[in-house]
Amino acid sequence: MPHIAFLSTDNLEDFFVYDELLIPHFETLGWQVSTVSWHCQTVDWDSFDYVIVRSTWDYQQHADEFMQCLKGIEQSKAVLLNSLALMQWNIEKYYLKDLSEKQVPIVETCWHDDFCDAYIEEAFLHFDCDTIVIKPVLSANADDTFKLHRNTWREQVTLLSEVFDQRKFMIQPFLYSVVEEGEYSLFYFSRRYSHAIKKVPEKGDFRVQEEHGGSLFSVNADSEQQAIAEKALNAMPQNALYARVDLVRQRGQWAIMELELIEPSLYFNLDSESPKRFVEAMLNLHSTYQN
Repeated sequence: MPHIAFLSTDNLEDFFVYDELLIPHFETLGWQVSTVSWHCQTVDWDSFDYVIVRSTWDYQQHADEFMQCLKGIEQSKAVLLNSLALMQWNIEKYYLKDLSEKQVPIVETCWHDDFCDAYIEEAFLHFDCDTIVIKPVLSANADDTFKLHRNTWREQVTLLSEVFDQRKFMIQPFLYSVVEEGEYSLFYFSRRYSHAIKKVPEKGDFRVQEEHGGSLFSVNADSEQQAIAEKALNAMPQNALYARVDLVRQRGQWAIMELELIEPSLYFNLDSESPKRFVEAMLNLHSTYQN
């Protein structure tokens, strides 16, 4: 019986997790599924056929240790999905630069290696806007993400200098379309479009994640959205079992906010057929490894 490990973290009490919706589909087809914490030091990865990274939602706080865990899995008999090389490319948001160089539209971004007051002022001028967002280059779940207004940002300068001291970060214009229209996520399994959702932040907030009060809606992605998403997938260095493409409207045009290839929630709860599609994609991939 093939054995899959879903890589998770120790404590998911504060998160919404939907990967258990996959398990009945795998088990019906004769696959065993176990959920394993990436923090566990005693796991025999050789006992699994595949390890699929899923709800490792504290990895950004322990990035070096997390990558060591993934390297250990990669060196075992188990097949790591997505691949180590793909996740190494994706773990820092510099991958957005690669997308942009391949003519994939991304949200405008300034990149910096260490905090300086002048970078904030320059960003307001560069983007010609009154509100910006600053966040670490390596981040998840909107951790250490700040929305700054031109007239009041200096009230947080001490905190900002502490958070981003000797830490690479990025600055983007705040896109009001996120609160007025929402952020769209398109989900792909083995490069095939599966489903899409719209995420809208809680009133008074700008973060769209459920954990921060965001609301989620199932939607049908139009041809323009899919074309942009697929352009991003075509720019990846390798194919992926799963990918989530986050789109926002920037100056009336769709732009990539994120291309998530490590541990994105795939929101199987919002499309009843999506767990089956994921399992089918996994089985097709398994067939290629067997041949």
